[in-house]
Amino acid sequence: MTATASNTTLAVTAWATAAVIYVAARALDIEFSMFWLFGLAFGFVLQRGRFCFASAFRDIFLLGHARIMKGVLFGLAVGSVGFGLIMSRQIPMTSLGVYPPSANVLPLGIHTGLGGLLFGIGMVVAGGCVSGSIYRMGEGYVASWVAFAGVMGGLLMSAYTWNWWWDAHIATAPRLWLPHWLGHPGAVVVTLLALAAVYVWVVSVEHRAGMVVPPASGARPQAESVADDLRSAAHRVFVQGWPVLPAGAVLGGLNVLLFTAREPWGFTGEVSRWAIATASLANVAPGPLAGVETLPGCVLVPSDGLFFNHMLFLVLGMFFGSFAAAVGAGEFKIRAPKRPVRYAQSLGGGVIMGYGSGIGMGCTIGAFFSAIPSLAVNGWVFGGFLAIGAWIGTHIIQRIE
Repeated sequence: MTATASNTTLAVTAWATAAVIYVAARALDIEFSMFWLFGLAFGFVLQRGRFCFASAFRDIFLLGHARIMKGVLFGLAVGSVGFGLIMSRQIPMTSLGVYPPSANVLPLGIHTGLGGLLFGIGMVVAGGCVSGSIYRMGEGYVASWVAFAGVMGGLLMSAYTWNWWWDAHIATAPRLWLPHWLGHPGAVVVTLLALAAVYVWVVSVEHRAGMVVPPASGARPQAESVADDLRSAAHRVFVQGWPVLPAGAVLGGLNVLLFTAREPWGFTGEVSRWAIATASLANVAPGPLAGVETLPGCVLVPSDGLFFNHMLFLVLGMFFGSFAAAVGAGEFKIRAPKRPVRYAQSLGGGVIMGYGSGIGMGCTIGAFFSAIPSLAVNGWVFGGFLAIGAWIGTHIIQRIE
């Protein structure tokens, strides 16, 4: 059997397994199956687009190019328009001072900046953000599994200190939502203009670094039959790497659909539930977490003794979707670090990421990619400190190397 045929067989087996899990999840709860499908889609797109937020920030400072960051900005723009339309239906009268119930409009304060800073440092040191680690886990990267374990440890550490943060600051921190001042249309326009300004800045960085990459040229050969055309289309979707702009647009669109269905994309809250549940097995779990039930987004989730919930299927679906995508493209391979320091680097970076996402109430997804489209100021603050942290992390890995 050729390598291509073997990959195809493994991919078909993986997707058939995903279909069986969908049927089983639907038998438990229709919402479980819906989140499983969303997880598969997010994981598939992340893997096919090589879409890692850590790389997006790191490459600007390390390599002087913004290829992935352009996709991030495009996804944020798509998400902002979609979220704006949804929230205008949820809260038609912004003058009432209420917030959309599930949008990631979070308390803004020192914890936001510190969380973004720590997460930015950690994701660069670890070699990937949480979502990037999940899709690389599906590709067979051992270091990403180590980083994910570190994230769970960091989230548990943040849970131990959460009540201090809540009492000292978060409980009284303001939630700033742009539509309260600008209305829905004005908030969307201002957000899109701000994203355009960031785009201009990253393009200027590329030009100063001399790293402008020309667009790919050359037309595809004309298909001789319908079967050839379909094979070519399937090859572009399942085997060839996706350009970052379409990948970013699809991720932004999926986020809009998920928000329409229930809530914006995010998953570190669910991962924190796993961490706290693991600690409870050794009777070292933190006590009750103050105020978390009043906050949206990826806040810490206490262990409730339940194994199945909708977010479990979203996170596992992301991993499985990336695995199936990697197998189909012939990109799955167990890859273990050759240098022992890489394990320490992945674990330490993961712990820093986990703590930052715990107090910042989200990672590059919940506190950034879903918060900015929520038209919330906290998303911009988290993103700004994320960039500063990535700059610091870039200097750290240069010294390690």
